[in-house]
Amino acid sequence: MPGPLNRRKFISQTAVGGAAAGLVISAKSAASEAPSDKLVVAVMGLSRGSSLARTFAQQPGVNLKYVCDVDTQRLAGCAKGLEEDIGEAPQTATDFRRILDDKSVDVFVCAAPNHWHGPATILACQAGKHVYVEKPCSHNPREGELMAIAAARHSRAVQVGTQRRSGPVWQTAIRTLSEGAIGRVYLVRSWYNDARGPIGTGQVAEVPAHIDYDLWQGPAPRRPYVDNLVHYKWHWRWHWGNGELGNNGVHALDFIRWGLDVDFPVRVTSSGGRYRWVDDQETPDTHTVCFEFADRRQITWEGLSCNRHGGGFVGFYGDNGTLMVNSSGAATVFDRADKKVVEHPAGGRGDVEHVTNLLDAIRNDTPTALNSGIADAYKSTLLSQLGNIAQRTGRTLNCDPTNGHVLDDPEAMQLWSREYEPGWEPTV
Repeated sequence: MPGPLNRRKFISQTAVGGAAAGLVISAKSAASEAPSDKLVVAVMGLSRGSSLARTFAQQPGVNLKYVCDVDTQRLAGCAKGLEEDIGEAPQTATDFRRILDDKSVDVFVCAAPNHWHGPATILACQAGKHVYVEKPCSHNPREGELMAIAAARHSRAVQVGTQRRSGPVWQTAIRTLSEGAIGRVYLVRSWYNDARGPIGTGQVAEVPAHIDYDLWQGPAPRRPYVDNLVHYKWHWRWHWGNGELGNNGVHALDFIRWGLDVDFPVRVTSSGGRYRWVDDQETPDTHTVCFEFADRRQITWEGLSCNRHGGGFVGFYGDNGTLMVNSSGAATVFDRADKKVVEHPAGGRGDVEHVTNLLDAIRNDTPTALNSGIADAYKSTLLSQLGNIAQRTGRTLNCDPTNGHVLDDPEAMQLWSREYEPGWEPTV
């Protein structure tokens, strides 16, 4: 990573707190004992995972050995597309446990639905695999805590898919803050706008022959197959998803937490609901959340899922000016008189750099160089989860600033974890 970015998180992203404190990740001690420069990769979940499979396969010294999905049609299509793109078809699997049993696999990529992220990552660490796990890193806060412990206990490098941490233009924006361009930052505002339509009212139906629905559900308690949820629209049901705040909001919250240099909030409030469509969706389509921190600082996030107009990405507000960053990473500094004084150009999200960062950390045995290691990255997902808990309970959450746990509210803390299908409870 070019040049020091004087942010505490940049130099301690993989320092594990709580029960995992003091455990050191040794990324090079892979169970496979494969040659240090040749890394064998497997990808689970072939919606977002299809793109990740291509990115990994295109890196030097990488063998994409497996792609995995419970939908055999999607699995076959992805394997065929990869063969056309990279000249070689990977092996296919519907059950990821077959991949974890293969000692030659060094890196396991989890891009399955959210309810899989925590349990699959923990199992992969226990099987000796390094992990790239998509955002949000977990379905609920307890899973995030367990993932950090598992990564350290089993000496695994676990990178979370908040890839802007690796993008050069995003690093430039953080450096601008670190250098004091707008003074002390006390408020950060963020927005997400989209034009999502309704999902209708689903009907209980026969499971399509090409989908292993029991394995799709995995750790989630069993529910009948409904014809308007698989694939993707499960995002808007609490049983499997985390709504827009956990889907896209976590990208902004991670970038903000990095720039603001904060960990856990002291108070979280939420307002909003299902305002646009009347259908099977449970998560808000119109949502505003506020996160307050102990040192007189605040983050706000506004999600408008059904109207594209307005908003932006992130605005940092300081005592000497403002830094606005758009969704392409272009950053503009305004002084106290609102005069534009500095502009930085846009660039990519950091997808390739993020994958390269993980591979380098594994090869060089430098896990603390992970740009979005699980020991720190789960805190960003936690913000989105706290916002959702505040929304679901309808109450302000007062939080412990040392770990984010909700204080004096047993009902809210019931949502800190979840019920699991028997036999699938994650343990470390």
